[in-house]
This record gives sequence, C-alpha cells and structure tokens, in this order.
Amino acid sequence: MLRETIFAAALLTCSAWLTSCAAQGTATVNSAVPSAAVQQSDVQLRVDATGEIRATRTAMLIAPPIAGGSLQIIRLLKPGSMVNAGDVVVEFDPSQQQYNLEQNRSDFEQAEQEIVKAKDDAAVQSAEDQTALLKARFDVRQAELEVSKNELVSAIDAQKNVLALNEAKRALAQLQQDIQSHAASGQATIAVDEEKAHKAKLAMDQALENIKNMEVHSPIDGLVVIRQNQNAAGGFFFSGMTLPDFEQGDQINPGSTIADVIDMKAMEITAHVSEGDRVNVRSGQAVEVRADALPGAVLRGTVKNVATATGEFFISSASGRSDVTITLDQLDGRLRPGFTVHLTILGDSLKNALWIPREAVFDKDGKQIVYARDANDFEPRPVQVRYFSEGIAVIAGLQAGEKVAVLDPTEEAGAAKTATTEGPVGAPR
Repeated sequence: MLRETIFAAALLTCSAWLTSCAAQGTATVNSAVPSAAVQQSDVQLRVDATGEIRATRTAMLIAPPIAGGSLQIIRLLKPGSMVNAGDVVVEFDPSQQQYNLEQNRSDFEQAEQEIVKAKDDAAVQSAEDQTALLKARFDVRQAELEVSKNELVSAIDAQKNVLALNEAKRALAQLQQDIQSHAASGQATIAVDEEKAHKAKLAMDQALENIKNMEVHSPIDGLVVIRQNQNAAGGFFFSGMTLPDFEQGDQINPGSTIADVIDMKAMEITAHVSEGDRVNVRSGQAVEVRADALPGAVLRGTVKNVATATGEFFISSASGRSDVTITLDQLDGRLRPGFTVHLTILGDSLKNALWIPREAVFDKDGKQIVYARDANDFEPRPVQVRYFSEGIAVIAGLQAGEKVAVLDPTEEAGAAKTATTEGPVGAPR
C-alpha cells in the first residue's frame, strides 16, 4: 500500500513538471511574436498620395509669322513674372520692318506721282487728239465741197478732188483709231501706276502690322513661363541634354513658341489613389500639399472631384486607381506646372474609434482576421475593418486594451518549430 501511494505521488509530480515545462515552452514561443494593444481614441483619417500640378488654362506666345528670316529678341520678361492681359511679354527688333515701311512708303509716293503724270500726259494727248480730229473732219468737209464742183472742172481736176476726199476720209478714220489707242494706252498706264501704288500701300500696311506684331502681348492674366531655346542645340539632341531658356538677344524663327502665360487661378493638382483609399476620399475634403521644389512649405487645397476607378494594364481591378482633382485654396507664385507634390488628404474625424496597426490585419481565405492573445497563445478572430488610414486600421469586433499580433504567429511558430527540429546551423544531429 505504501509503495502504491509513493508511485501515485511520483506520477502526479512528474505530470505537474511536464505541464509546467509545456506551459513555459508555449510562453517562450508566444513571447517571440510582437503584439500591440487595441487603442481607442479620436482618429483623423488621412490618405497619402503623390500628384502633379497642371494648368487648365494656358496661352502660348508665338513669334509673329513674318517672312524674311529669323527675329531677334530685344526685350523679354523674366520667368515667373506676373502679367495682366495686354501687357507686353516679348519684343522683337523692328528695324527690318521699319526699313521695309520706309521703302514701301517711297514706292507708294513715287507711284502716286507717276499716276499724276500719267493722267496729265493722257489729258495732253486727248487735247492734241481732239485738235487733230477737228482738223481731219474739216479736211474731209473741204474735200467734199471740192468734189461737189466736179461738174464744173476738168476730168483731171475732178479725179484729183475724188482722190483728195478719199485721202481725207482715210486720214480721219486713222486718226479716230489712233485716238482710241491713245486713250486705251493712257488708261493702261494709269492702271499700272495705280496698281503699283496699291501694292506699295498694302506693303506699307503689312510693314506697319509687322511692326505692331513685334510686341507680343499676353491675352490673359497669369504667370510667364519661358520656353527652351531649341535653336541653341543646333539641331542635335541627345538624352539628358539640357537646353537654355530663351533670353534677350536670342534669334528665333517666325511662328515659334517662345513663352507661355499660365492662368494661376486655373491651376489644379491631379493625383491617383488606390481603391482601398478611395472610400476615404470625397469632394470638399481639405488637403495638405507639399512640393519638392518648396521645402518646408505646406499649402492648403480642397478635393474638387474623385473620378471612377481606372484599371491599369497588367493590374487587377482590385488594384485599380481613382483619379483625384485638387484645387489650391491659395496660389503660390513659385509653383509651376509639372511640379511633383505630396498630398495628405484629410478625411473624416472619427470619435472614440478602435484602431490597431495596419500590419495586425491579415487576409485569410478572403476574410480579414486578427490574432488576439488569450492566456497563453494567439487565436484567430474575424474583424471588421472600417477604414485603413496612415498605417492604422480602424476596426470593430475587438475591445480596447486587447493584445493583437503584428506578425502572423502561425508563421512564427512554424519558423520556431523548424529551428527547434533542425537545430542551429552546424549543430550536431
């Protein structure tokens, strides 16, 4: 009986020792998994994104399309200058057009003088022709009177009178033809001179218009952005090549774009947000804007609209993106289209929300779960994720203060088991 009692006591002691060892082993495994407590506090939902500034209204300033070679810039506003509609942004050398104007004015004045001379010559010729016509008609009448006396004179004289009449009529007819020719010639000369004057007048007007166009005005209020001088490369380009902007003294081809005026009141920011973040973004929300080109500056903006999701090539619909348009509440003259900006979209403010680190939420078989700590281990538990925001997950289904694993404990346990079985590298088996 004593031996049986001692054996039973030994079994109980051994069982207690094994249970203690097992408990200590489980605690050791679980202690290797980092955890975090469920927090309860007010949460400001935030969505981070990267965007680009673009101008929705831009006016291009073009060198006047004037034939005759390149144009030289004699005045150009500095990049970043603010202008009003009608202000002169760039001015070209008008000396060639002024020379053309004076040359054409001289041609016009000469043509007008030639018109006056041609009209005077035509008037003199017409007077001379009228005098000759009167004389020729008189000669015909005189010859007709002589022919009427043929019955009273000899046959020879009568024949002479007939010949004289025919000659007078022929001379009259020839003179009438000459008068018509003189009138047509005079009118043609006047027409040619008038055409010369008209052509010279058109050239004068064109030269005046060209001189006027030597000053390029801004059609809108905005910010001046100078284009790169493509001529500086001499027609050769290579990757990474940086071209200088146009500046005073440069030559430019007629019709080339030299600058842009950007309506600063019409600048927007375009960005993309993932479908997971899109639920936290809607029109009217405030946005913090930070530009790489303006270190330390924080600008304020507002979400203008959120477009529908657009799938990307080789990207599943679940990874689609939504386009977001943002307007700036206050413009900064240092901003330029094409600048990259970093955005923080301020979503809803949640009161007394439960939240955990975002990495504490796991997807298992299409469901979102967490691993909550019980007395000695972590157990999987389904959870409802209301929002993901800035590294946290706003959840429902847990209690404040509960501990959740921020690493998958099943993977950690598997790794620990493998290490225990295989032992350290180089250890004897």
